Amino acid sequence: MTFLYIIVALVIIFDFINGFHDSANSIATVVSTKVLSPFSAVLLAATFNFIAFVVFPLKVATTMGKGIIEPDVINLNVIGAALIAAITWNLITWWLGLPSSSSHTLVGGLVGAALVSSGPGSIITAGVIKIVAFIFIAPLLGMVMGFIISTIVQYLVRKHSPSGVDRHFRRLQLVSAAAFSLGHGGNDAQKSMGIIWVAMIVSGLTTKNDSIPMWVVLSCQAAIALGTLFGGWRIVKTMGQKITKLKPFEGFCAETAGALTLFGATHFGIPVSTTHTITGAIIGVGARKGLSAVKWGVTTKIFWSWILTIPISGIFGALMYLLFNWIN
Repeated sequence: MTFLYIIVALVIIFDFINGFHDSANSIATVVSTKVLSPFSAVLLAATFNFIAFVVFPLKVATTMGKGIIEPDVINLNVIGAALIAAITWNLITWWLGLPSSSSHTLVGGLVGAALVSSGPGSIITAGVIKIVAFIFIAPLLGMVMGFIISTIVQYLVRKHSPSGVDRHFRRLQLVSAAAFSLGHGGNDAQKSMGIIWVAMIVSGLTTKNDSIPMWVVLSCQAAIALGTLFGGWRIVKTMGQKITKLKPFEGFCAETAGALTLFGATHFGIPVSTTHTITGAIIGVGARKGLSAVKWGVTTKIFWSWILTIPISGIFGALMYLLFNWIN
């Protein structure tokens, strides 16, 4: 039982780092366009991160708990190894200022640890393939929607003065930033809920047919909101300034495109990367001004961090599992 408590603590730490690491996703555009101060932006994001459980059903948590690794063969060593792998990769990418995916590092850690523990039969291939596919689908959706929304908005405001457009969209960006933060809290916090839930199943405290306890829901939403409140400022700079220069109406378009993508994924129970989604949306908005408006050198580094996240986390997870087994 003591190890279960350690697992729960690790999940809460991971969830906090997730919010800390991914706060840039919610606030980078609204800060870079100077619509909100950094503190006001993280306070807004944290609030909507927390209340997301009221809006979205827990379909993503169910996918994480039952859709990646067979619950019947998983054990606490696998979960612990995956969490440490995920926390490690999150901290490395935060230090480097790279907006990698907290979701995919957790999936990679789980898969790596489970492969060493129980072999390929422990992996639910269809679930993993769906998540891997969204490494490419989520940013592509965000990019296309960002391009389309910004093109439509540009056409609608073509007869208005730049100062008037700027003034109106500074207000509207508050709505789009809140919507994206809601989607972030709805998708990302549920991943941590799913991990605690499967740990409780393994420990015999619940079954996979039972609902997720409310204390798990509230603690995970609170942890990600608190992490967001502290903000990972290294990544804010990358997201808000280094990919493309954003005006308030462009920030609104990127956040709206990202929020709509997240709402759809969460509705269907798909654990997508909020990082991939908003990065794609920002690129799409920037590309409307011409390919030269996007800093492709920075973007290429981000793409590589996305591609490497699952395999590197898988290696970390496998090594940590072997270490746990050796210690035990």
